[in-house]
Amino acid sequence: MEDPPIEECEHDDVNKTEQDTQIEESEQNHRDVEVAPALIAVHPTQNSVAVSVGSDLRVFNLPEDCAVTLVDESGGASHNDSIRTIKYGANGKLFVSAGDDKLVKVWSTESWRCISTVYSEKRVSALAVRNDGLHVCFADKFGVVWVVDLPGVDGSEAPLNKKAVPLLGHYCSIITSLEFSPDGRFIVSADRDFKIRVTVFPKKPLDGAHEIQSFCLGHKEFVSCLAFICTPDYLQGILVSGSGDSTVHMWDVISGSLLDTCEVGAKAEQLKFDASEANCSTVTDICTIPDCTLFAVAIQSLPGIMLLSCNLPSRTLSVVKVVSIVGENFIPTSLGSTISGGLLWMVTGASKLSGSDHSSLSRVKVISGFRKSSPDSLEQEPVVLGDCEIPGGAKLLEKLQGSISIDEKVFLAAAEAVKTAMCNLLIKKQYSVEKRECRKRTRNDKKMK
Repeated sequence: MEDPPIEECEHDDVNKTEQDTQIEESEQNHRDVEVAPALIAVHPTQNSVAVSVGSDLRVFNLPEDCAVTLVDESGGASHNDSIRTIKYGANGKLFVSAGDDKLVKVWSTESWRCISTVYSEKRVSALAVRNDGLHVCFADKFGVVWVVDLPGVDGSEAPLNKKAVPLLGHYCSIITSLEFSPDGRFIVSADRDFKIRVTVFPKKPLDGAHEIQSFCLGHKEFVSCLAFICTPDYLQGILVSGSGDSTVHMWDVISGSLLDTCEVGAKAEQLKFDASEANCSTVTDICTIPDCTLFAVAIQSLPGIMLLSCNLPSRTLSVVKVVSIVGENFIPTSLGSTISGGLLWMVTGASKLSGSDHSSLSRVKVISGFRKSSPDSLEQEPVVLGDCEIPGGAKLLEKLQGSISIDEKVFLAAAEAVKTAMCNLLIKKQYSVEKRECRKRTRNDKKMK
């Protein structure tokens, strides 16, 4: 999506150089203080756990009880700017990371080699991996969703530089979340303008997606996260979404109908957590529990998680329980679960904290008790595991956190930084007319042919 061409401004070369330099320095200063929330992803069968903080990607192999060394033969660091999204494929063979460096990297989870590097024209804000592992979709901050086909990418050969093709667009609205439906029929995209679009994923995705199934409209603030609840008796799945309006909505994706709403922010206020600031009850992440109607919700003001239940016959939502992290300033920034592990993994933290000795801060916690006796109940009370009880123990924490012992005050600073980070992610930079004209003259976007 390119800006229209413009005529060159009549400035002399010296003034133009000085002005361009000032713009670049201003942008660099802005980026230096732009923090990135810590993210976590768990292999479907819990073979590995990945955490990203800023540009740092950390992976731990649980069966072998060791840290993973990433192999990226494209040269240089795996990422050179903040990672904004990480995901495993449904079969666990692929892992994908992307972010502000405009790189989408596909990794083989068997060798942890980067098997494909995809170049984006803009900074990446969300991604999704189709269940068959044949396609990766990613979205940028200009509202475009791109698709990459991955047939034949298995990590057995040299890394491939795949090209991305435009799939659909949200008309210049920042896309905040992408999800494929469990059956692969639809790709769902959400944006900062309160909108959720359900698009039929075409048989020939490289030709573009032209059929919109529905729009899910009802949130009053930006949509922050999407997830599908899927059980053996309901393979099509039900869509749930979280938002800056402190609610979780449940949707019928076929019709776009709003089925139910849960006021999770109001519940957090009832629990006397600090919900006095604007947007502090934003839903930051939703994590479903496989083959179960229970799902976990992370809220910006909540030191713990809120457990919700989706009643599929009546199509209603209800709060089951709040699991608090007692004695720590632990407000999760990202959640992850596995098919059979019975564990919910959480991370908190942020990168580029001003005034901190920790450039990439993260803290990992795990909640057990999610083995199901029935689809909508738990066998036992969820329990927050101690550090020594977490799979992988001290070795895992040392790898994923970078340090086992960190001052609690630093985590308070991280929680505040994450609020700012989410705000920054959803706001496009504003430039004066002069700066905008000079930026147009000096564009260096990679043209994709």
